[in-house]
Amino acid sequence: MSQVVCGPDGPGASTPDDGHRGAGFWALTLGSIGVVYGDIGTSPLYAFREAVNAAAAGGPVTKVEIFGVLSLIIWTLLLIVTFKYVIILLRADNNGEGGTLTLMALAQKALGGPTPFITALGMVGAALFYGDSMLTPAISVLSAIEGLKLVQPHFEHYVVPLTLVILLGLFAVQSRGTAKVAAFFGPLTLIWFIVLAVLGAAQIMREPSVLAAISPTYGIAFLLQHGMVGLFVLGAVFLAVTGAEALYADLGHFGRGPIQTAWLALVFPALVLNYLGQGSLMLFDPSSRDNPFFKMAPDWALVPLVGLATMATIIASQAVITGAYSLTHQAIQLGLLPRMEIRHTSEEQSGQIFLPRVNLVLLFGVLFLVVLFKSSDAMASAYGIAVTGTMVVTAIMAFIVIWKVWRWSVFAAAALIMPLLAIDAVFLFANSLKLFEGGFVPVVIGAGMMVVMITWRKGSRILFEKTRKTEVPLAMLVANLEKKPPHTVPGTAVFL
Repeated sequence: MSQVVCGPDGPGASTPDDGHRGAGFWALTLGSIGVVYGDIGTSPLYAFREAVNAAAAGGPVTKVEIFGVLSLIIWTLLLIVTFKYVIILLRADNNGEGGTLTLMALAQKALGGPTPFITALGMVGAALFYGDSMLTPAISVLSAIEGLKLVQPHFEHYVVPLTLVILLGLFAVQSRGTAKVAAFFGPLTLIWFIVLAVLGAAQIMREPSVLAAISPTYGIAFLLQHGMVGLFVLGAVFLAVTGAEALYADLGHFGRGPIQTAWLALVFPALVLNYLGQGSLMLFDPSSRDNPFFKMAPDWALVPLVGLATMATIIASQAVITGAYSLTHQAIQLGLLPRMEIRHTSEEQSGQIFLPRVNLVLLFGVLFLVVLFKSSDAMASAYGIAVTGTMVVTAIMAFIVIWKVWRWSVFAAAALIMPLLAIDAVFLFANSLKLFEGGFVPVVIGAGMMVVMITWRKGSRILFEKTRKTEVPLAMLVANLEKKPPHTVPGTAVFL
């Protein structure tokens, strides 16, 4: 198990960021914009549209639905991404690494060793993350390519084939390493977030009253008034924060400081402006509900925007792909998965790695999902269960880490985490309503990974017990060596 990094403020107080100030720090910040925030940065393509359509339930869209959805999205971004992940969980690192299995390792160490409950939680969280790693690239690229239908309706037949070609290219470049991929993706994603902010701000100026939706009262009132419909809307609202778990899993690739700086200075403000802009457009023109994101752009900018969105969604997939590499690396170290080839792609950052086998499995899984669902609307039903399940697991283990490792009182840890756990649980329940509409897909993927991990752990334990029976007891070995010392030769030997 990796060494726990502890400082005066708890685990993570001393992180890899400390050695990356100056130019290196800002290079990592730019890289994190491309790799870490690509996923959550492309959510405006479909999240607001899906949530508003769920809120309207087939009827006309009114100001109540628009303000309610906007309020829910903004406060979900604030509470789950900003508070839970960026402020709290990024401080819980294990030798610079983040993710579900990091929390499992920290919790086990704090409790004096592995416990069945914590191990099971870690395995469930990791297994569900693999489901997310396959769904995210598929829905992100599909949603962008579907913008071609607005340019020319005849392009509809080329959406799936183009998506498959783009995804093949994305996975083909992974072997070049996170640093090289980030150097290319970072500037493009920076432009993407600037465009998000500009498009949103321009629409807000047409209907400034939409700024009132920042108040949480609209979201709360909407949920109280709409009952069961409110739960379906929450399932769609959660699309706005997909990528948050990958944010934590990618900690080892960039470090805490660059990831926090990128979110607070650029990503969060740009997302809020864009969602408010979509709401403003829909207030001004209710017919824009079928694709409010692309309809924010003037006609002359539509083709360039589709091209930029396509590039952004390709980049969006990078967050969960690199997160899957980190997660697999940790799972191997913790004895949850068999050993695999791990290529270190950076001389400076030990967390930047590439796993060929994981890359191949993800590629086949993503291509299969695109062919199976064929559209982002259909895939939206499958999206969410994996992410919310992982977030619930993360919150439970975060409570143990804050209580036992950071040495907070049990009441203080509960006061901090339990409200966040309650929010995650509500989102999980809301997304579980889509189980038979496609939500079973990530569950099946996660179940498959659980079978692999349980089988490997059980097989390893049986093998260990069998080899122990044939081993010479240590006391007897030392006595034999004292009677007849072995012949020694100069030099150093390494025995695996």
